[in-house]
Amino acid sequence: MKLAIAFIGILSAFLFGFGLATPPMSANELVSPAPDDAQVYIISPADGDTLPNSFQVQFGLSGMGIAPAGIDKQNTGHHHLLVDLQELPDLSASLPATEHIRHFGGGQTETTLTLPPGEHKLQLLLGNYAHIPHERPILSDPITVTVK
Repeated sequence: MKLAIAFIGILSAFLFGFGLATPPMSANELVSPAPDDAQVYIISPADGDTLPNSFQVQFGLSGMGIAPAGIDKQNTGHHHLLVDLQELPDLSASLPATEHIRHFGGGQTETTLTLPPGEHKLQLLLGNYAHIPHERPILSDPITVTVK
């Protein structure tokens, strides 16, 4: 095992030294710009809706395109659905995947959400290819729905 780690270290140094590979980038180097007119929004449900415990959420985006996670293409991103977050996550770092931050890195534009009865806050946040919000975060207005 130690030999394998040493080999990887030597190979990395060799590749980086001759410009055949690039060293890992910091989160700041992975941030992507976004057009000034870019907007993300929830198409449905509507703010104030009363819903069954499983319901469809449709995501909207204008001024940019959708690309799956891992695909670094200018003016694109993918959706993250924020569910019942008390405060926004760190908008300068890669978003963690949690029950409150749902990732749609495949480029999905809708999902079926199942939530317990009660009031719930939903909000969309666009992330770039590395799950990092754009330099100017593309964040929807939050909506509140009630699950019966």
